[in-house]
Amino acid sequence: MDRTLLIVKPDGVQRNLVGEILSRWEKRGFKLVALKLVVPSKELAEQHYGEHKGKPFYDKLVSFITSGPAVFIVFEGKGVVETSRKMIGATNPLNSEPGTVRGDLAVDMGRNVIHGSDSKDSAAREIKLWFGDNEVFSWTSHSQADLYE
Repeated sequence: MDRTLLIVKPDGVQRNLVGEILSRWEKRGFKLVALKLVVPSKELAEQHYGEHKGKPFYDKLVSFITSGPAVFIVFEGKGVVETSRKMIGATNPLNSEPGTVRGDLAVDMGRNVIHGSDSKDSAAREIKLWFGDNEVFSWTSHSQADLYE
């Protein structure tokens, strides 16, 4: 099964949106395998956003993600990376479709509530960055028995 990393950013935590966001993935049938509340260090944030280093918005990304607690989540399931990207919506909430997290809950590009891995490779790298091996769990969900062929 595929895994992806989601981050409810500090604005989403401040606005009490964590439960709303978690429930969307659970209702979709994805399995929660890791979860923690963290105020990210500058060093980890810089590693996380490393591909954007040198871009005009890089310092703002690092500054914002380290500004308060964020919730780090790993979900598992068939096609979870691609499906999550669709569920999240466009980076700019003004371009996000209704029904997506950003389309329904975000109001500004710099405060767009959520991060999601953009590929399986990014997901693997990001999960390893934020979670130790003993913090991501493999377990059997009896409620998922009939989800897949």
